[in-house]
Amino acid sequence: MTAPNARRLNAVSDTELARRWQAMRAAMTSEGLDAVVVWGSQDWLGGHVRWLTDFPATNGYPRSVIFWLDRPMSVVEMGPFAQARDLQGDDPVLRGVGRHLTRPSFSSIGQTGDYDAELIAQELAEGGARRVGLVTPRAMPSALVQAVRRIDGVECSDASEMIDRLKAVKSAEELGHYRATCALQDEVWAYVLEVIQPGMRDVEVAQAAMARAQELGSDQGITLCGSAPQGEAARFNPRHLQGRMIEKGDHFSMLIEVNGPGGAYAEIARTVVLGRARPELLDAFAAMKAAQDHTLSLLVPGADPAAIAASHDEWMRAHHLPPETRLYAHGQGMGDMVERPLIRHDETLPIAEAQTLAVHPGYDDGTVFAVICDNYTIGPRGPGPCEHKTEKKIFELD
Repeated sequence: MTAPNARRLNAVSDTELARRWQAMRAAMTSEGLDAVVVWGSQDWLGGHVRWLTDFPATNGYPRSVIFWLDRPMSVVEMGPFAQARDLQGDDPVLRGVGRHLTRPSFSSIGQTGDYDAELIAQELAEGGARRVGLVTPRAMPSALVQAVRRIDGVECSDASEMIDRLKAVKSAEELGHYRATCALQDEVWAYVLEVIQPGMRDVEVAQAAMARAQELGSDQGITLCGSAPQGEAARFNPRHLQGRMIEKGDHFSMLIEVNGPGGAYAEIARTVVLGRARPELLDAFAAMKAAQDHTLSLLVPGADPAAIAASHDEWMRAHHLPPETRLYAHGQGMGDMVERPLIRHDETLPIAEAQTLAVHPGYDDGTVFAVICDNYTIGPRGPGPCEHKTEKKIFELD
């Protein structure tokens, strides 16, 4: 079953949204919560908003969701003063939304900082909420958190763990969207190999990759890249550092981290040489492929992410490589570039079947930027086959 509105791109089905809402209400009942408040302002790391509403927060504009235990959601977002629509949960675009309220709030305009907070507090108070869960409260605007905590008779708690556990394990539909995103990214990388040539600037390759991704159905994401002569690190650079012109013999690294159907994110990274790769570059890539294989061998249901991260560092040291200081592997999927579980020392959410993870070990010693990145789905005994089908190698182009 698909979303009923023909204007929507990359929508999940009504059935999938109903599954999420049912799971949320069951968890809220267990936790004794009347309402859960979710806030976001962009669709790279705003997945909690999209997961509940199938509608992203975008471009820095705040979007807040009150998910009620016993009624359709309330949504507060940027728009005209004094607009309040009673949708009763039946709107074909704002599915599951009972009340839609707007005010012209902007994070860059200080005097608007209380606008959304006032509406949310008013909705919670009038709705009779007594126990309210906040999702990632440390990332919410302080005005919003303070407004909720000031409501008479309201007890607040952190509901992040509750929703993260639900969001981390994917449904069959979500897995289908995730795999379609990985296939889309494979096509984008293949297109990059077709178009890249000496005389292009890094940004032109990034633009070509993003355009191809959007042609294939992506609506958001990033293409980070960088070129350099062999012997210098070719790092993933943001757009404002993509001005270098690529020359014959250079190597070029690219991270393609765009979404696809249902807002599902994945990411792939590879390196191409416009000529022949030097042995040290080939050796560095082979080491990261082996490091990726080591981590994959540990990603079994029930495993402790902190122990996996420690084992990865031990593996790196044993191969005379630096231990990890970044986030080198993490959950990824519906609406977020990065979601739990994180493979690092501070994660408490164990590995579980039907989680989807990106695994991208790497290191940068100044002479080489060694990296590989692919996505995997956890099965009953560990990761299934790589979701990306792009060959794991340094690509060499004449």
